[in-house]
Amino acid sequence: MHNSENMENSDQIIEVQRKRIAELEREITTLKEALMAAEEANKAKSRFLSNMSHDIRTPMNAIMGMTSIGLSHIDEKARVHDCLGKIQTAATHLMSLVNDVLDMSRIDSDRLTLNEEPFSLADLIHDISVIVRPQAAQKKQTLKIEIGRIEEEDLIGDPLHLRQILVNIIGNAVKYTQEAGEIEVWFAQRYAEGDSDRVWLDFYCKDNGMGMSPEFLQKIFVPFERVHSEATSKIEGTGLGMSIVKNLVERMEGQILVESEEGAGSCFTVNLPMIMAPQETTALHLPEGASVLIAEKRKERAGQMARYLREVGLVSVHQEAGAQAVTWLTQAQYEGHMPCAMLVGEELSDMQVLHLASHVRQLAGKEFPILLVSEADWVQLEYRATRAGINGFVPCPLFKSRLLGTLSKLLGESGVDDDQAQRELDYSAYRILLVEDIELNQEIAVELLSVTGVQVEVADDGAQAVEKFENSPEGYYDLIFMDIHMPVMDGYEATRRIRGMDRPDAMTVWIVAMTADAFVEDVRQAKESGMNEHISKPVEPSRLQEILYRQFSG
Repeated sequence: MHNSENMENSDQIIEVQRKRIAELEREITTLKEALMAAEEANKAKSRFLSNMSHDIRTPMNAIMGMTSIGLSHIDEKARVHDCLGKIQTAATHLMSLVNDVLDMSRIDSDRLTLNEEPFSLADLIHDISVIVRPQAAQKKQTLKIEIGRIEEEDLIGDPLHLRQILVNIIGNAVKYTQEAGEIEVWFAQRYAEGDSDRVWLDFYCKDNGMGMSPEFLQKIFVPFERVHSEATSKIEGTGLGMSIVKNLVERMEGQILVESEEGAGSCFTVNLPMIMAPQETTALHLPEGASVLIAEKRKERAGQMARYLREVGLVSVHQEAGAQAVTWLTQAQYEGHMPCAMLVGEELSDMQVLHLASHVRQLAGKEFPILLVSEADWVQLEYRATRAGINGFVPCPLFKSRLLGTLSKLLGESGVDDDQAQRELDYSAYRILLVEDIELNQEIAVELLSVTGVQVEVADDGAQAVEKFENSPEGYYDLIFMDIHMPVMDGYEATRRIRGMDRPDAMTVWIVAMTADAFVEDVRQAKESGMNEHISKPVEPSRLQEILYRQFSG
């Protein structure tokens, strides 16, 4: 009996030891896996630092080299202009590299916050198109950006990070697709089931580029990873873009999928929930029941125009050929039932669209509205188009609000004449206080502002700004551009001091942060200190112009 008890106890001890050994083996396996993962992460970071060293030096070399060439040919305007263009391109690329690293750092430390603000989907997609089309054009690629059903154009979300997601994906498609390749981009919308305040934004981007191997597809969203091959060795990038995209999509409660085959291209699909913003009702000057002539070879685009017109009570007449459009218009003029306008599309089956516009302008007279609906770069086309008789432009992808708004503007009361517009853009009657501690930044800002005629005074730090405002007459300054990080007194404290003064204009003068602090929480902190707006450095001239226009002409 005693022996059997001893054997039973021995068996129990052995079983306990066996379980303990199994647990230790599992712990050792887990530690080995963690060690391997850490070593792989370190290798990836080492590769990343090596790549970053190369990728940062490449644009820096261009900036320094082109600066040297420009200075040595300072009297040759065309040469200097070419150098400045290349410096601008290199600086933009360098800025994108820095932004990727900063974004990844904030994601890793869980300090990235999303903003919620109203934005126009039409404006967002147009901005994306403006950014990516020149890149595709340089490689002679066919880039198609189309939209499906979009009922809710005004949304609430984070347009800055949404644009970053979409530009990153389309930009990668351009980078990893060969010259003369094809890229298709599609946007659509659907209402969220069971939630009347939300819609889903569906996006996909498909290319016929080099594609990815099954092995790389498993780690495409891992930081610092890039495809390594002879074909990609000259393609610049940090290997952070897709990781940032993945994190942003998940933070927006969306999803991202990727399908790819090596040598056959890739397809990215992104689905994001968006809050619908209250719809702004804009009065449209459109004669119900009137006809509009559509001249466009592509039936899908023509059908889209016709649908938008039909939804506001207009009747469309579609012609695929320019000669047919002129014949129909001649007969309509003879019979006394002229259309209220003509929409000229991207392609005609028998002539160039500007030739048709020129014929119609001679036939119908100078008051007849002719709108160009196109993916073309209007800046490059505007001079020739206006000479041909085009007096309105609607960019593609084609949104209903843009088409109907432009048409309404041409059919409604005549707008502001050129002389009046020039007077409105003359800001010589206004005075700005620029608060900036770095002399070079002062010089750049003063130069950018001076082209508008506005009067500019400078303060070297926050304390000087407070003193200047306090000693100035009421209403002396119309706008203050305020840097944040300055000696003596920073921009936040200077703003609080100004807002706290016992004078009527202390609370009404517009104060705009002009700072390198460019994240969402920085914008929020600026507004909490009493600032009205935020401009991030490097300062874009168009953003400055927008602020001045809204304050002085809006």
